[in-house]
Amino acid sequence: MTGTDSRHDVGTRGAGGAEAGGRAVWSRDFALFFVARAVARLGDTMLPVALAAGLLEHGYGAGAVGLAMASTAAAFAGLVVFGGVIADRFSTRRLMIGADLVRLVTQSLAAGLFFAGHVVLWQICAIGFANGVAGAVFQPGVASTVPRLAADIQGANGAVRIAESAAQLAGPAVAGFLVGFASPGGVFAAHAATYATSALCLLLLRLPPLPGGAGAATGRGMRAFRADLVQGWREFRSRTWLWGVIAVWCLYMIAVWGPTVPLVATEVVQRHGPRAYGLVNSALGAGTVVGGLLALRLRPRRMLRAGALSLFAFFGFPAAVGAGLGVPAMATGAAVAGAGMSFWGVMWATSVQTQVPPDVLNRIHAYDVAGSLAMMPVGQALAGPAAGALGTGHVLLISAGASLAVAVALLVVPAIRNLVRADAPAH
Repeated sequence: MTGTDSRHDVGTRGAGGAEAGGRAVWSRDFALFFVARAVARLGDTMLPVALAAGLLEHGYGAGAVGLAMASTAAAFAGLVVFGGVIADRFSTRRLMIGADLVRLVTQSLAAGLFFAGHVVLWQICAIGFANGVAGAVFQPGVASTVPRLAADIQGANGAVRIAESAAQLAGPAVAGFLVGFASPGGVFAAHAATYATSALCLLLLRLPPLPGGAGAATGRGMRAFRADLVQGWREFRSRTWLWGVIAVWCLYMIAVWGPTVPLVATEVVQRHGPRAYGLVNSALGAGTVVGGLLALRLRPRRMLRAGALSLFAFFGFPAAVGAGLGVPAMATGAAVAGAGMSFWGVMWATSVQTQVPPDVLNRIHAYDVAGSLAMMPVGQALAGPAAGALGTGHVLLISAGASLAVAVALLVVPAIRNLVRADAPAH
């Protein structure tokens, strides 16, 4: 994913936030949102460990792990555009709470299946699909929540990134412990509990109105719904830097992130066990904390250029696993990769939030997320067959090379590398 949590209007709010610093970020409501995102991320980073260990335990292979992950990604990417329109028409807070409650139920069901030892791949994929639908309703609301809670948007994005990264640091280790000393079902039960906590935090949240007087989309019926979709698409395609990044990110999802997630999980679990995978994924989380801290301190004038340069750091993660290096080398590669991805994520999210008007915020964020993730299920689904034909190590080495090509592609597009931050002082 492009590190998305999208947008905001141009100018005043971003500039004021930059001057106000931390005081423009922290409040009771932002703290609740901060906790909600951290806890939800904790559960999400536990899930790959549970899927890999649980499905392998029941006789499935890398292809099954990839399909299980792809079922969620496909539903999410296919429906999030419609979720964006819905979010511009209804209370985003209520939609987010409802989505959390749906996922509380589905993950509790998955926990029951693993506890009972009755694990059928199509059922796990169906649960994953339902989670993807709920995520498609939830995610667009995240886009407009950050600008509504904090004036310093980059600072808020950096804080949220650190929270999610800290959760990623702890999540895989907790999951590895639960798998090793309990069962994969225990991880799914813990995952369900994180959605309950997130829903409670959002229930207590008082969300201010949209900035700049923007309101929800108006009109009823399918004609108005289609008009909202079209307006969002026009706003999206009018910004070359925006659709240019998404186009490049399609390659990233097919060749890099899509195959890396299931293949790294399967390779490390099979060779070194779930605890080692938890350690490697926790190193990735530690790196993302560092990247978030850097994003709090550094305020480059050309944010996407700085973010693209940081993406070169991802190379070491799939390269170390693909080359069959030891756990310390894999953990080091993961940490460096996490720092680069985290820094890019804050630069991207802040750019979008400060460059796009708030009245189309959720819809364009939905196009952003859909475009970012559209090819991820393709990469995940192809991971198993590619590994079977070429070998897991070779596929991961190819992904490492593709990660360098993606960073170069972002830098060669003038609209991307030359985009000036909205709150930059005029010369």
